[in-house]
Amino acid sequence: MSNQLSDMLRAWRENATATEWVLGTVYKTQGSAYRKAGAMMMISGQGQQFGLLSGGCLEADIIRNARRAMVTGKTVKLVYDGNDEDDLSFRLGVGCGGTVYIMLQPITAENDLGLAAFYDALQARESGYYIQKIDQPSGRFLADENVIGNRAHIEMRDDGETLIIPIRPEPHILLVGGGIDARPVTRIAQEMGWQVSLADPRAANARIEHFPNVRAILRSIDDSLAEYATSSRVDAAILMSHSISIDAKALAILTKSTVRHVSALGPAHRFEQVLNDIGMTRTQLPFQVQSPAGLPLGGELPEAIALSMLSGIHKALHDMMQMPGLSLAAE
Repeated sequence: MSNQLSDMLRAWRENATATEWVLGTVYKTQGSAYRKAGAMMMISGQGQQFGLLSGGCLEADIIRNARRAMVTGKTVKLVYDGNDEDDLSFRLGVGCGGTVYIMLQPITAENDLGLAAFYDALQARESGYYIQKIDQPSGRFLADENVIGNRAHIEMRDDGETLIIPIRPEPHILLVGGGIDARPVTRIAQEMGWQVSLADPRAANARIEHFPNVRAILRSIDDSLAEYATSSRVDAAILMSHSISIDAKALAILTKSTVRHVSALGPAHRFEQVLNDIGMTRTQLPFQVQSPAGLPLGGELPEAIALSMLSGIHKALHDMMQMPGLSLAAE
């Protein structure tokens, strides 16, 4: 299980009635901190944790305090000051030196903090905002496809301080090509909590026994691929079929989709040949392109290349989200 929101909420959803639960959220930080405002963690009545609110150094104390929230049914607020010699985080030698503000909200059958709707939205790959009252157990998900920014912020409202967290589903990548070198790409991506789909018309490739946990294996490179990429909200694609004709056909089809980034395995001159095959130039493509694919991390084996490509996609998608925050005061 990864520390992604979908996995955390799935753990709660599958055991919501089996035990008590608390949602932990970082609502503010000052100075250096391992996690920033908007970080979340689920804590069960059995002491299980899903997700992280620090680098792992504060979680034991957070879990201990979560019991208070379960017993009282009220929000518990915690402050960890890395500069205060009397503070727990200082004594633990956390080392970041910043201050972290955390709220622990009890989840009940009568008040699930809007987490069921939140989870359903992530499963449907919907973007939006999760809105929490800082001083009371309250939360709800507001769907909004045009999420701006990626940083949580606090707004002062008539009924108190409100934390607004931009939410996007975990990345969904499409691999065009299901050869041996695609296997470490899927393994690393899935370890990160990403969704992966494969497209390869060749029967010998993309065999389910080698890719057991992918979302889908598509066997046609035609308009149905563009429809799938759009309806399933694929964020990025990697052209790695080792066939110029397959890569070219897939690239042309993906121009009809909502994919935001494409990485092309191989040298730059190979991608130019792919473009020549479909009669297009880079500037005519409706998405960002990285060719050669990935960041220059070094390494020659499939695992190193997979890490490089996924790092490049991670950076590209992250950079796209670096926009000013949005006030929802009028919402």
